[in-house]
Amino acid sequence: MAETSPKIKIMAGAAPDLSAATFQIFDESHTIGNALRWMIMKNPKVEFCGYSVPHPSENLIQLRIQMYDGLSSLNALLEALTNLDAVCEAVENKYHASLATNDYERWEERS
Repeated sequence: MAETSPKIKIMAGAAPDLSAATFQIFDESHTIGNALRWMIMKNPKVEFCGYSVPHPSENLIQLRIQMYDGLSSLNALLEALTNLDAVCEAVENKYHASLATNDYERWEERS
């Protein structure tokens, strides 16, 4: 059986209470990094959030979260992931509802 690797890893140097931590998220890029940073920064309890792609050949992002008042950055990350999933689901539902009306412009390519 193939060994599975974790999707998210907390990097060394995190605060003991996780009020500040850097997370490595594997198999992701700027697409999720920027959306996740935006969602995390909507939380007023977050002091700082930023992400980076360490190197183009590495398929991972590093996400730094710092919280006010010693709150958990892990909880902020989990909340942001849940909220981002809800936004994506709402967009998908609106798209399918719009598609079902069959009222959209059609374009046919002629060769």
